[in-house]
Amino acid sequence: MDRPYTILSCAMSVDGRIDDTGPERLRLSNEADFAEIDELRAECDAILVGAGTLRADNPGLLVRSPLLRERRRERGRTAHLLKALVTRSGEFDPAARFFSTGDAGAVVYTGGAGVDTARRALADRPAADPPAEVVDAGDPPTVRAVLADLADRGVGRLLVEGGGHIHTLFLTSGLVDELRLAVAPFLVGQEDAPRFVVPGAFPQTPDAPMRLVEARALGDVAVLRYRLDRGARA
Repeated sequence: MDRPYTILSCAMSVDGRIDDTGPERLRLSNEADFAEIDELRAECDAILVGAGTLRADNPGLLVRSPLLRERRRERGRTAHLLKALVTRSGEFDPAARFFSTGDAGAVVYTGGAGVDTARRALADRPAADPPAEVVDAGDPPTVRAVLADLADRGVGRLLVEGGGHIHTLFLTSGLVDELRLAVAPFLVGQEDAPRFVVPGAFPQTPDAPMRLVEARALGDVAVLRYRLDRGARA
């Protein structure tokens, strides 16, 4: 299968939570890590999240640094990445920053009745917004279909940024090449707080572990980088 080199990135607490249950987004990283993630984004062609992340965070998923944006332009690329959204229901806010910002457009991956739902949501967007389209990726959407479509669009490197159900979907698919974890120096301790992953049949087991290729400190944040495919491209 021709597919993008796929990197999964997540910031979490020591007990594996990616947020708490409060109304404000929990800060799980520091400025040094944010800068590294910005560099990682700038090296990729597309960035992907799930509908839960879109609803909870309203992210723009942009390259923050003007210098990094200019470097992308100098290489003949858009300043920002193509944005990809995975949603089973096809329900999302078409006025979200995900759709209204950036210069590379967006693709919504859904399936079944979600296809018509998503297309209706996008139908009345302002003409000045970046382009957005809906792709049927199966009912429910599959990682294989999403990656195949992104490859057809010329995406060579994909960055997946969550949330927990998307992390699980990609990790259980066996189609992730690299995992980058930033671990905050505290525990959340709330039973209902969202997790890095939810239960699933993961191919990364004690008999087939991931390969740790980097472990370092960024201030009090621990950065761990794993390779999941021993034959992965560099």
